[in-house]
Amino acid sequence: MKRVRVRYAPSPTGHLHIGNARTALFNYLFAKHHGGDFILRIEDTDIERNVEGGEESQLEYLEWLNIMPDEAPHLPNPKYAPYRQMERLDIYNVYVEELLEAKHAYKCYCTSEELEADYEAQKAAGHPSTRYSRKCLHLSADEIAANEAAEKPFMVRLRVPDAETYTFKDMIRGEVTFESKDIGDWVIRKTNGIPTYNFAVVIDDHLMDITHVFRGEEHLSNTPRQMMVFRMLDWETPTFGHMTLIVNSEGKKLSKRDNSIMQFMSQYREAGFLPDAMVNFMSLLGWSPGNEEEIFSHDRLIEIFDENRLSKSPSMFDKDKLMWMNNRYIQVLSPEDYQALVVPFVKAKYDTSNKTDEWINLLIGLYQSQLQYGEEIVELVKPFFEDFTVLESAKEFYEAETTETVRLALLNEINAIEEWDAVNIKAAIKNVQKETGIKGKPLFMGARTLTTGSDHGPDLANAILLVGKDEIINRLNR
Repeated sequence: MKRVRVRYAPSPTGHLHIGNARTALFNYLFAKHHGGDFILRIEDTDIERNVEGGEESQLEYLEWLNIMPDEAPHLPNPKYAPYRQMERLDIYNVYVEELLEAKHAYKCYCTSEELEADYEAQKAAGHPSTRYSRKCLHLSADEIAANEAAEKPFMVRLRVPDAETYTFKDMIRGEVTFESKDIGDWVIRKTNGIPTYNFAVVIDDHLMDITHVFRGEEHLSNTPRQMMVFRMLDWETPTFGHMTLIVNSEGKKLSKRDNSIMQFMSQYREAGFLPDAMVNFMSLLGWSPGNEEEIFSHDRLIEIFDENRLSKSPSMFDKDKLMWMNNRYIQVLSPEDYQALVVPFVKAKYDTSNKTDEWINLLIGLYQSQLQYGEEIVELVKPFFEDFTVLESAKEFYEAETTETVRLALLNEINAIEEWDAVNIKAAIKNVQKETGIKGKPLFMGARTLTTGSDHGPDLANAILLVGKDEIINRLNR
């Protein structure tokens, strides 16, 4: 059996998107599960859309997710390099010439204006879909010679067979069939000498010994064009698998214009999501382990990944589930890793110059069990850094009749504490209960709103401890 080789081949047009990250992940898991190779190839032929730093950004966020390629532009295998398409133009030209010689392709001298006029005429005539008229396929030898003598620019088109069927077994969808009659002669090399995606990808997949191709379902319609080239060059076609769409909560395809969902790995890293949680979450977007288990380590995912369990149905991006999952990963962080995740957010937002590291670490530690992502800490610790205010949701308890009684008793107890620690603060609250007879919500919610202004939060004694004795007395004297 051939060694499994798969590729993730992004265009360097921006940051790593959730859809592309999932494609990379499934390719990686499949390759590693089968003891194969995961290749990063850069498809940079769309030169108008390429952005500076696009390739570096893709690699940076793959590394953040620990989806590490075995081969890449910076990790070349001499047998297969180079890994950027714009560095492979000479290679593509060899096969363009081969197809021209075999009459599987031909030069097309039509200008973009001529093509546009032709397509508009087809639409006006009621054709449901437009395609190239094959005008240049039927040029006479004299017309071709005249064009060449004038050095007229030309593109190269593939001559699509008139009646051929392209059937393949998709790893996810089962048997899929296309007919050549539904496809017009398409361009394999543009007038600027750069090959088109559907041509270059075939040459690369063959020369790099790619055995399996996992990609999004939007590429399904590209498959027959690619199969044509494989067939014309008498090459073996890789095994294809087209993954279903990722949709939002309304069942609509994720759009980069949909602001209700963060869609780029850079956004998740900046917001304080954990890479292992992101990988775990993405692994369940279109794949199932076959049981109720949902939390997997990196190595466990590789071990259990089964391409036969990839879903045929669209995958819903569930923000609540991602928050829950990220929280599960935050809960088990070591104190050092938790501090490394959270403290930068606190220090970026608030003046901590008069706070000790011990104080900050105690504060953020109160929230580790509930924190959903790192940046969320900023809002949670707000009462400890900003002027005392009572939240609208807390006013019911703050203004309750029993709260005044709690206030006076708690003020006396706090004043009497000599050693300021959580044990003595808890004892003070218990003494308020004994002294006033007030207990349960009226006691604890009254005390919380009086001291923090909030109707929810971490352990009350620790919250009071962190606010500090002098400030607590100030608040109780209001």
